[in-house]
Amino acid sequence: MDAFRVLSPGSLTTVQDAGRYSFIDRGVPPSGALDGFSYRIANLLAGNPVEAAVLEITLQGPVLEVLCEADVALAGADMAATLNDKSMSPWRSFRVNRGDVLRFHFATSGCRTYLAVSGGFDVPVVMGSRATCLKARIGGVEGRALRKDDILQRGAADLLAAQRRLPYRWIPTYRTDIVLKALPGPQEEAFRSGLEVFFDADYTVTSEADRMGYRLQGTPIHHDAGFPQSIISEPVIPGNVQLPADGQPIILLVEQTTGGYTKIATVISTDLSKVAQAMPGNRIWFKKVTLEEAHTLYRNEAARLREIEAFFSGTSDPRSAGT
Repeated sequence: MDAFRVLSPGSLTTVQDAGRYSFIDRGVPPSGALDGFSYRIANLLAGNPVEAAVLEITLQGPVLEVLCEADVALAGADMAATLNDKSMSPWRSFRVNRGDVLRFHFATSGCRTYLAVSGGFDVPVVMGSRATCLKARIGGVEGRALRKDDILQRGAADLLAAQRRLPYRWIPTYRTDIVLKALPGPQEEAFRSGLEVFFDADYTVTSEADRMGYRLQGTPIHHDAGFPQSIISEPVIPGNVQLPADGQPIILLVEQTTGGYTKIATVISTDLSKVAQAMPGNRIWFKKVTLEEAHTLYRNEAARLREIEAFFSGTSDPRSAGT
């Protein structure tokens, strides 16, 4: 059913889900939500399966006319959203009705917010996913960002018996100074003289920051003598930190599958949400961790998500979640 009419699309608004990871070996980028935590929470708040399609809204949000009754939920950056001029904070769900106007402004904390709607956004499934890949122009709404007068549909779903709010203890804080935990490599041997400098330097997020990757500016790290400036192109994953000839790091994200620059480090998966919420001008430090520490952090994050899912499904004691 028709859910929203786009009155104004915002700076970059796309339909995203968990991504299409089954086709990376054929050069198809995974795409999907950059901030996996906020994406999943938005769906849980709306009463959806965690893999339902949402809107990923970047920097400045859209203006949407509501076309049917539904529950919607916001998670991620605070974009001073309003419903009929009434303030709507993130990390909660609320009911909307036909004729309402949902308006987003410029992000005041974080960079991306996620809008979930009852039943998820209903767009064609391409290669097992509804995610928009802007580079390949597939998925979402014709493989592109939203435009004025687009009509967005939602799947069939029951409305919530009561509106939901994420307990405060689970709400992340978006800082302007960001520490990213990372593993050295996979080509750390090319930077033996600069590896310690890399893990001690601070970098600034430049304006070249999008769904393909974030370019940083700071202390340049150059290849050791005898190592080439580039390598034969090989598969890359979200979180790889490339170092091109100028020595300035690039954190790769979800719309690239191969690359020919050497990679000094890899941001661990549980910290990629921090990258997604970083804005141009924010400062970044890299903190070296071991593979064992990365595995522990991954298990802890998975346990936290299971705890939140149990909370919303009613199988945990609400008093244990805090307020």
